[in-house]
Amino acid sequence: MARFRLNGKDVSVDVEGDTPLLWVLRDTVGLTGTKFGCGVAACGACTVHVDGVATRTCVLPVEAVEGSEVTTIEGLGQGDANGRLQQAWIDEQVPQCGYCQSGMIMAAASLLADNPAPSDAEIDEAITNICRCGTYSRIRRAIHRAAGA
Repeated sequence: MARFRLNGKDVSVDVEGDTPLLWVLRDTVGLTGTKFGCGVAACGACTVHVDGVATRTCVLPVEAVEGSEVTTIEGLGQGDANGRLQQAWIDEQVPQCGYCQSGMIMAAASLLADNPAPSDAEIDEAITNICRCGTYSRIRRAIHRAAGA
């Protein structure tokens, strides 16, 4: 049994401790906003926040988040900095296929929480998620827009 806080609520899941958090979120809890991309923590589609830190979940065993606060794309707030980030994503028309976007937004939210006015170089260094559609310039513009809002 793994216990942690998920999007502000206490949860207990009856799974093996080595089950990747991604599959617990998607298959056990039913929150499908977090995506499977590569399975080796390289692409970032599976990014969520664990205690406020952007974390790739496809290789993270659920036992590693015991007692932690986990926030998924579904738990990102509306009407605050995270809501502004999501609106900036829309305003800059960031998504093309959209598959990587929940992980990108989670990584960007973590960046802005640590650095509310990042430079292009700081964005490039912090956002290592992969977008197969190549919308990186729009992602950067959206981060700057959210930072300036």
